[in-house]
Amino acid sequence: MQALNVAKQVCQIHTSARPHQIIKLTRMRVVDNSQIGKLAMAEGKPPRCIHVYNKKGVGTIGDKILVAIKGQKKKGVIVGVKQKQPPLVPKFDSNNLVLIDDNGTPLGTRIHVPIPTVLRRILKERTHAKGTDYTKLLAIATRFV
Repeated sequence: MQALNVAKQVCQIHTSARPHQIIKLTRMRVVDNSQIGKLAMAEGKPPRCIHVYNKKGVGTIGDKILVAIKGQKKKGVIVGVKQKQPPLVPKFDSNNLVLIDDNGTPLGTRIHVPIPTVLRRILKERTHAKGTDYTKLLAIATRFV
């Protein structure tokens, strides 16, 4: 009987860690009020990451990603992640995403969750004069952490 209990305990041990980072096929949560984001979250089919636009292939706060949502491909910016963060950067309960156009303007008009203040510095560095303008994304945020 004791050997049976030991066998049950062995089966419950997981050998691989759960990934808390944004990689391909990671489920995201849309936190703006865009129409396509609201529909996807209401149906229980959150968007999944297809590609991370950086050299590492692992997304963190402020990175631009490509997601599959409702049978379409949309771009977005990561505004909150579950993974362990450096000091003074908040850790969130879910992987949060704001959908954007190709030129960087957000699809929604309001962001429902608090945004880390570190994101201001990160997005201002990535804003180009002739390219993507992330300042509009910071303007629609209602709260900062």
